[in-house]
Amino acid sequence: MEILIGLLIVIVVLALIVVLWWVSTHNKLVRGRNLIQESWRQIDVELTRRYDLIPNLVETVRGFAAHERNTLESVISMRNQARQLADNAGHEPTEARAAAEGELSQSVRNLLVSVEAYPEIKSDRNFVELQRELSDTEDRIAAGRRFYNANVRDYNTRIESVPSNMVANQGRFEKATYFEVTDPVVRQSPQVNFGEVSQRPEIE
Repeated sequence: MEILIGLLIVIVVLALIVVLWWVSTHNKLVRGRNLIQESWRQIDVELTRRYDLIPNLVETVRGFAAHERNTLESVISMRNQARQLADNAGHEPTEARAAAEGELSQSVRNLLVSVEAYPEIKSDRNFVELQRELSDTEDRIAAGRRFYNANVRDYNTRIESVPSNMVANQGRFEKATYFEVTDPVVRQSPQVNFGEVSQRPEIE
């Protein structure tokens, strides 16, 4: 009888341990998912800010260098495409959005490089301020992307790892989407330095 009671106690203790582990793992997955959503919202805010800054930057450049028509149209086209994809995706991260945002960064970079041929643009206070704001926004996007992708990596690893994947499957936790720029040229973001356009590699 004592052996049976002892066995029951062991079973109850083991069951309690399993339940506690299950609840703890589930809560970690929930926290991870919430952290990803929170870190993504910060990136989305900066992406939206970039959408708003670009038209003003383009119009300022157009005032000094209207014949840079192809470059200006490319920037606006990429900006509109990125914003449309953002709206279609409900402002959620997707591979298509990541690609479009990468192309937009490249287009903006090309525009800022092209203004080196126009000293009068670089001396315009409005342009310099817009350029500075855009550079700061790009830096915040890059930093936010690194933080977001690190959270996605930890969360996805937990979902795929044994035995936490059992909790993830039962709770219907789905893998999160990375937001990456794979082209090393696009990884370079424009930076302002005393009115000159420079490039600084973004470290992932």
